[in-house]
This record gives sequence, structure tokens and C-alpha cells, in this order.
Amino acid sequence: MKITALEEYGLRCMLLLARRSAASPVTLPEISDNEGITLPYAGKLLMILRKGGLVKAVRGRNGGYILTRPADLTSLRDIFTALGEPVGGARHCGRYTKEKSPCIHEEDCSIKDVWGAFAQFINEYSQGITLADLVNGKSNSEGAPLKTAKI
Repeated sequence: MKITALEEYGLRCMLLLARRSAASPVTLPEISDNEGITLPYAGKLLMILRKGGLVKAVRGRNGGYILTRPADLTSLRDIFTALGEPVGGARHCGRYTKEKSPCIHEEDCSIKDVWGAFAQFINEYSQGITLADLVNGKSNSEGAPLKTAKI
């Protein structure tokens, strides 16, 4: 599994917002400085997260970005879905057909089930981990420490 830069930095932005209260929106320059990313890239990330319904912009002098719902109601799966296609998503196999479209192995694919099982595992695991868990150093809702999580 490969986590894209967009997913990595998007998750970091969500964690930064989760550590702040709704009464204290985080500005784009703060996000840019805290995460070591350019201001335009921070803007792109927050626009994607806003379109995904995970953050909202607060206007005004003390404006910035806040989460749309509590951190304990936002799963990693929600975040990764907003930032990109899920692992093993519907378009996965279509990316590797070269000039053959549809894939020449469409009917007799021996790999598709592996990607499907892998996707199911990742999706179930990521659904059970919330932003609040990460803020509190937990890998899942049962409270297992991140350091000891085994995949």
C-alpha cells in the first residue's frame, strides 16, 4: 500500500485541526508553517477536505478552518476517502491495463480477490480508528497504543 503525499499531509492537517478546539480556527498560514508545506498546497488540501465535508471555513478576523464534526466521529477511512480513492477501489485494476482496455484478465483475474481482501482489511481497520484516537496516541477505538499495533 502506498500512501500519497496528499493523503499524508491531509491527515496531518486534520490532526492539527483536531488538536485545536472549534473556538480556535486554524488559518492557512498556520497550517502551512506547522506542517512545513507551501501556502498554496495547504489551500489545496483544505479545499479537498472541505469538499469532502470534513472541514469548514470560518470567515472573519478570527477565521480559519475547523472540523465539521467531533474528532471522535471522524475515522481515518473518512479522511482517506475524501483525499483519494480507497485501496483496491473500483478503478484500481483499470490503472494497469496498458493499452488493453478493458483489462485482458477481466474474466479470469487471479489477483482481483487479493486486492479485494486487502481493501476490506484496510477499510475495516481504518474505519475503527478516529482522529481522537490518533490525538490521544491510540491505534484503535479499544485503546491499543500506536506503537504496538500489528497489521
